[in-house]
Amino acid sequence: MTTDVQARIEQLRGAIRHHQYRYYILDDPLISDAEFDALFQELQALEAAHPELRTDDSPTVRVGGVVSERFAKVAHPAPILSLGNAFSEDDLRAWRERIKRLLFPEQQAQLSYVVEPKFDGLTVVLHYEQGRFVLGATRGDGEIGENITPNLRTVRPLPLQIPVEDGSGFSAPARLVVRGEAYVEKAAFEAFNRRQEEQGERTYANPRNFASGSLRQLDSSITAGRPVKLWVYQIIELEGEPNPPQTHAASLAFLQGLGLPVSPHVRHFTDSEFDALVAYLDEFGQRRSTLPYEVDGAVVKVDSLALQRQLGFVGKDPRWAIAYKYAGEEAITTLLDIVLNVGRTGVVTPNAVLEPVAISGVMVKAATLHNEDYVRDLDIRVGDKVVVKRAGEVIPKVLRPVVELRTGAEQIWQMPAACPVCGQPLVRPEGEAATYCANNACPAQLVRAVEYFVSRGAMDIESFGYKQAELFVEKGFITDLADIYTLPWNEIAQLDGYKEKRIENLRAGIEASKNRPLHRLLAALGIRYVGSVVAELLMQRYSSLDELMDASAEDLSAIDGIGPRIAESVVRYFSLEPNRALVREFADAGVRVAEERAPRPAATSLPLAGLTFVVTGALPTWSRDEAHDFIKTHGGKATGSVSSKTNYVVAGENAGSKLTKAQELGVPVLTEAELRALAEG
Repeated sequence: MTTDVQARIEQLRGAIRHHQYRYYILDDPLISDAEFDALFQELQALEAAHPELRTDDSPTVRVGGVVSERFAKVAHPAPILSLGNAFSEDDLRAWRERIKRLLFPEQQAQLSYVVEPKFDGLTVVLHYEQGRFVLGATRGDGEIGENITPNLRTVRPLPLQIPVEDGSGFSAPARLVVRGEAYVEKAAFEAFNRRQEEQGERTYANPRNFASGSLRQLDSSITAGRPVKLWVYQIIELEGEPNPPQTHAASLAFLQGLGLPVSPHVRHFTDSEFDALVAYLDEFGQRRSTLPYEVDGAVVKVDSLALQRQLGFVGKDPRWAIAYKYAGEEAITTLLDIVLNVGRTGVVTPNAVLEPVAISGVMVKAATLHNEDYVRDLDIRVGDKVVVKRAGEVIPKVLRPVVELRTGAEQIWQMPAACPVCGQPLVRPEGEAATYCANNACPAQLVRAVEYFVSRGAMDIESFGYKQAELFVEKGFITDLADIYTLPWNEIAQLDGYKEKRIENLRAGIEASKNRPLHRLLAALGIRYVGSVVAELLMQRYSSLDELMDASAEDLSAIDGIGPRIAESVVRYFSLEPNRALVREFADAGVRVAEERAPRPAATSLPLAGLTFVVTGALPTWSRDEAHDFIKTHGGKATGSVSSKTNYVVAGENAGSKLTKAQELGVPVLTEAELRALAEG
């Protein structure tokens, strides 16, 4: 039986590696996400049931675990050197003439070149033994790097076992060491920074720093939640290959055949085509901003590996390669003013108003300043000459002031005490970088607040979505959330598209929502850190919103599953009179703000009875609510925060701080499949 299971596990691992290669490397999936998830879940379940068959190169090890608090040092098998730079066509042609002078005429006739992007990320060195990924390190000083193997294991485009493709004609060499670049796509970087700003957490200055910071985490589970990708572009060492590549172009084809990610933007030119090579560099420079990742130049390499060895190095730079650097995407301009933007979650972000300046062919008039600390730490002042960067579609940002150009007329900026939109006090929770407007009725937040309030996970008002929220706020029909229950139906009937049947459905949905369970209303208010699980915990303790509004932070913190941060957020929210008035308006409109509840009977005979769970990350098949329902149905308790009283954490993809805390406290971590197995005895 074990032999059959082992065979199935190996079959699943091979299939999953193959489909990951098609998805992450070729961008050409052969099966649907659901079909892939089914394969992955079956493998997870088999490995959970047979832990003795787990291996460190299984596709299921991507989640990550705790890394040693000090990275071990790794000696590279050969120097990982940097490149000399060319900044113009003249520089490039001068480099060509230099290398030709070092070659015999017959060797000059063999000259050809490979051009590839110069990725702006973190250089990594990857080691494979008998096809298994065994070691990964940073470049370090070129001779010694840092061992970041557990973090690199979480990078999904990096195959843990090569070759990946069946029938490719390639076999795993005895030993392979390659150089590559870890990077983060621009869109993923901006999305991450937006989430961080909304949550008051640290943001990164650029995708390169984000990639570097993600791979140098002391806890690889944090890296696992980051969207890090990879390109490989050089063989450092190759053993046990009967027909090793003789050119750089053949090396890239060899690496791609093994299933390693190789850039599609690679071109080959003979020496007689050098004019075409120069023209290609110009054309590539014009379109590089359209690439999904940052590229700060191109690299031109002599294709023949034998000629590379003969040309050798000068100082720290190889003679056989040169980096062609494009004009910078930075400019200096005047910071005219700093204005505040209030986001949909209430995060208040300072933005720079700039004297218009052209960067990469685009006129830039504004740029982000991230948060109050960013402005203060860099000592950015109104009136400063500042360095501004723009890269592709990434939002322009102010990098630093040019202190040497100050005249003395510049003005120090401070975050105001009141929201610029609604006038309510701004708050900055202790230990957070972001400042917030906590007024739920703030017009800057209102459309998104209404959209969330009526959503399926909150008050679940049918026929009411973002378009209705936007229209009704614009028309002045909704000035706070309670206005949803007192809409002027006669005026709405005059609007285009609002016929009798549509209005009837909308009114019915609103009326039905008045009797939703009390915890749904609390969650719908959009209080920071108060989702459906936390709201349910709070309303198990309090029978009305009036009682909750009068509770102290100490009272709330005493509830199992409610930590100080949640408690302070709830107290802060209800300390504002507009938010307290909102609850009274709900009551006046007939919305349930209190309820009578019979005690829930104990489920002592169910398999999860007496166990407390926390669900974090994206599970393969369940939503968070579905996982909670499964736990409760089987007698368990689902809470929103990890503590010493938590029995298990159920972790999916992109699990964050809750997984980290569980590991710190020694709380067992389950996959979705393992939770199912536990519930089934």
